[in-house]
Amino acid sequence: MEHTYQYAWIIPFLPLPVPIAIGVGLILVPTATKSLRRMWAFPSVLLLSIIMIFSADLSIHQINGSLIHQYVWSWTINNDFSLEFGYWIDPLTSVMLLLITTVGIMVLIYSDNYMSHDQGYLRFFAYMSFSNASMMGLVTSSNLIQIYIFWELVGMCSYLLIGFWFTRPLAASACQKAFVTNRVGDFGLLLGILGFYFITGSFEFRDLFEITNNLIENGGVNSLFLTLCASLLFVGAVAKSAQFPLHVWLPDAMEGPTPISALIHAATMVAAGIFLVARLLPLFTVIPYVMNFISLIGIITILLGATLALAQRDIKRSLAYSTMSQLGYIMLALGMGSYRAALFHLITHAYSKALLFLGSGSIIHSMETIIGYSPDKSQNMALMGGLTKYVPITKTAFLLGTLSLCGIPPLACFWSKDEILNDSCLYSPIFAIIACFTAGLTAFYMFRMYLLTFEGHLNVHFKNYSGKKNSSFYSISIWGKEGAKSLKQNFVLSTINNNESVSLFSKKTYPIDGNVININMVRPFSTITHFSKKKTSTYPHESDNTMLFPLLVLVLFTLFVGSIGIPLDPGGMKFDLLSKWLIPSINLSNLTNSLDWYEFVINAIFSVSIAFFGIVIASLLYMPVYSSFQNFGLINSFVKKGPKRILWDQIMNVIYDWSYNRGYIDVFYETILTRGVRGLAEFIYFFDRQVIDGITNGVGVTSLFVGEAIKYVGGGRISSYLFLYLFFVSIFLLIYYVFNF
Repeated sequence: MEHTYQYAWIIPFLPLPVPIAIGVGLILVPTATKSLRRMWAFPSVLLLSIIMIFSADLSIHQINGSLIHQYVWSWTINNDFSLEFGYWIDPLTSVMLLLITTVGIMVLIYSDNYMSHDQGYLRFFAYMSFSNASMMGLVTSSNLIQIYIFWELVGMCSYLLIGFWFTRPLAASACQKAFVTNRVGDFGLLLGILGFYFITGSFEFRDLFEITNNLIENGGVNSLFLTLCASLLFVGAVAKSAQFPLHVWLPDAMEGPTPISALIHAATMVAAGIFLVARLLPLFTVIPYVMNFISLIGIITILLGATLALAQRDIKRSLAYSTMSQLGYIMLALGMGSYRAALFHLITHAYSKALLFLGSGSIIHSMETIIGYSPDKSQNMALMGGLTKYVPITKTAFLLGTLSLCGIPPLACFWSKDEILNDSCLYSPIFAIIACFTAGLTAFYMFRMYLLTFEGHLNVHFKNYSGKKNSSFYSISIWGKEGAKSLKQNFVLSTINNNESVSLFSKKTYPIDGNVININMVRPFSTITHFSKKKTSTYPHESDNTMLFPLLVLVLFTLFVGSIGIPLDPGGMKFDLLSKWLIPSINLSNLTNSLDWYEFVINAIFSVSIAFFGIVIASLLYMPVYSSFQNFGLINSFVKKGPKRILWDQIMNVIYDWSYNRGYIDVFYETILTRGVRGLAEFIYFFDRQVIDGITNGVGVTSLFVGEAIKYVGGGRISSYLFLYLFFVSIFLLIYYVFNF
C-alpha cells in the first residue's frame, strides 16, 4: 500500500511526454510528424489509461480504509518562510482522478475520429494531454500555492482549447471572454490565499484547518477579515465553475470543438471550482456566513441556468446552461454541508453530461455531412428533427443521458439529485421549493432538446434532405480553399497533401448539386488519412464506430454508476460504497443517511413526479403529434382568443426573450462594465493629454515666448535698463498707493 502511494507523484507528469514529443517533432522533423499525426492518439490514450489503473488502485485502498497520505518536499526556506511542494492523496483526490481519466480516455478516443480531418489535429492532442496533466496536478496538490499554479495552468489550457479555431472571430472572442472572466475569480483566489497566509502563516491544508479552528475558538482572529478571505477563496471557484455572476463565459466556450466541451464541462475546468470548495470545506464549515454565501450562489445559479436553457436553439449552448445549473446543485449541496451528496452528483453528472456532449457532437457531425461546416445551422435544434431513423445509436444514447439528467430512476443522476433535494428540504424551505421547481425545468428543457433534435420529420429548411438534385443550398467547405472540388453530379474529396496549406475556415462557397461529401473514416489510431470516392446519400448518417464506442461506454456509466450511492443495508439507510469511500476525507456527520427506505421511496416518488411533469409539458409543447415548433399547437388550443390569449402570449414572449437573450446579463456587462470602463479610460486619456500635459506644455510654451520677447529688450545700454527699472517701480508704487488709500 505504501509502495503505491510512494509513486503517486508521477500522476501529473505521465501525460506530458505526448505534448513534449509533438512539440519537438514539429520543430525538428515537421514533415514526418505531420505525416504520422494519427499515431499520437494512441500514446495519449495509453498514458491516460495507465493513470486510470493507478487511480483505481488508490481508490480501492481508500475504500478499504486507508488514511490520508501526504508527501512534501521543501522548495525554499528563508527565515520564517517555508514553501513546500508535494502531493495529497485522499478520497476526494481519488474520485477526481477517476473522473478525469475515465472521461478523458473516452474523449480522446472520440476525438481521434472527430478531429481526424482537422489540420490542427496534433495541436489538439497536445493541448488535451497538457490539460489533463494540469488538472491532475491540481487535484493532487498539497497546499494552496501549488493549487494556484495548476489552477492557472488549467485556465491557460481552457483558453487554448476554447480558442482552438482561433481564425474564427467568434472563437477568438470566446476564449478572450473566458480568460478575462476567470481573471476576476483568480485575482480573488490569490487575495484569499495571501489573506489566509497572513492569518495562519502556512499554505498547507492541515495547518490551515487546524490553526484557523484554534484561532476561532480562542478569538484570536478578526471574524470579518476571516470571512472576507474565505469569500475571496470562493470567488475563484465561482468563476471557474461558471456560477452566477461570473458564468457568462460558459455558453461562449461552445465555440471550441465538441470534444473539448465534453472534457472541460464534465471532468476538468468546471469541476476545478467544485474541487476547490470541497477541498476547503473543513475551513468553510467553521465560518457560517461563507457557507450561507455558497448555498445562496448555488441556488441562484440553479434557477438562472435552467431558465436560460429554456429557449436556446444551439444544442451545445443549451447543454452549457444545463451544466451551469447542475453545478449549482453541487454548490448548493456543499453550502449546506452535504459533502457526500455533492460529490455523488459530481460523479453522476460528469458521466451523463459527457455522454450528452459527445452525443451532440455525433449529431453535429451527421448534420455537417449534408450541409457542410456551418455552426449556425449544424448546431441549431430548430433546423433539426427526424434524426431518429438516421442515427439510432446516437439517439438512444442521448435519450438515456437526457433521462438521467431529468432524474428518472434507475439512471445515475436520479440518486444524487434526489439526495440533494431531500437535504435542501431540511436546510431551507425556500431553497427546497426553488430546487424542486428547477428540477422540473431541467426535465422540461432537456426533453425539449431531445424532441427538437430527434422527433418529427426532416426539417423543411434543409432542401437537400429531399434528395432532389440541383439544390441551391450552399455550404462552406471544411477542407479549405484547396481541398474541395466542385463537380456537377459528384462531390469528391481528394487526398490532402501534407505540404498543402489547408485553411479550415475558407470564405469560398461551393454549390452542392444533389450529392454531398462522404468521408470514409479511417480506423482508430491509423497513420494515413484518406477519403473515398464513393457516392453518398443526401441524408444524415450514423457516426463511425470510433465515435460510437465512447458513447456506449458512457451509457454504461450512466446506467450503473449511481449504484455506488445506493444503500446496501435493507434495514436502514446506513453506509453505502460511496460513504465508505469518502469517510477518511472529511469528518462530517452527513456522510451517513438516516432515512429509512419508506421515507426514501416517498421522496423519490415526489422528485420523479416533478420530472415527469416537466417531460409532459415539453411533450405537449414540442412533440410533433401535438404541436409545431412555431405556435405550440396543443397548448394554444386551450387558450382561446381574447384577453387571456393576449396575456398568455405576453408571458410566453417575456420568458422566451429572457432566456434567449441570456437574462440580459451579457447586455448589462457590455453596457455598464465594458462601455463604462472604456468610457472612463477615454476620459482619463483625454484628461491626461489635454489637462495634465496641457499645463506642462503650456508652461514650456509660455516661457519660450516670454524669453523670446525679453531678448529684444536687452540692448546693452545701462541707461535703458535704469529707465525700465524706474518705470516699473513707479507703476508698482502707483498701484500700491491706489489700493491702500
